[in-house]
Amino acid sequence: MGDRLTSQNWAGHWHAFGPWVGSGDTYRQEGRRRPGENPGDPQTRTFLEEKLPPMMTGHWLLKRRQVAATLTTVEDAVAWLQERYAEAPPMVREDGKAAYCSLEWKVKCALDTLPRGVDVTWAYWTQSRMLASYSVVCCPNLFHQGIPCPLPSNVTSLDSRRRGNVPSALAPA
Repeated sequence: MGDRLTSQNWAGHWHAFGPWVGSGDTYRQEGRRRPGENPGDPQTRTFLEEKLPPMMTGHWLLKRRQVAATLTTVEDAVAWLQERYAEAPPMVREDGKAAYCSLEWKVKCALDTLPRGVDVTWAYWTQSRMLASYSVVCCPNLFHQGIPCPLPSNVTSLDSRRRGNVPSALAPA
């Protein structure tokens, strides 16, 4: 039990996914947001190509081609979240009351939880009445420890990204 990965001993990096922006009707199609039982089955193949956010954040790691950024510091991970937030901010209620918690609270929560291996997803309705969703997923993942890292096996270190030795499609934004 000493080798079991927990939030108390998590160490790793983060992969960013999204943003996905679409209708609530599309988002509610849960079957499209779940992998199948086996890697080669039709449900899994469809899931891997689907742009919809998965039902479980750790399943993003299965969607290797959809990694938007790989991040090695919590500050970079939170900055990525904030950039997506600025690109598509949440709706503002007509009565002036808050529709969602503040950006400051979201940032504080992400800074607290990400270093402990807890994924962060920000999802909300935009002013145009579309749902925006994007995630920073911990790797290795506490809840899906059997899912391998989306980085190609020939990348030996995330530090090589800083030296420009990683294909640009995988380099952090």
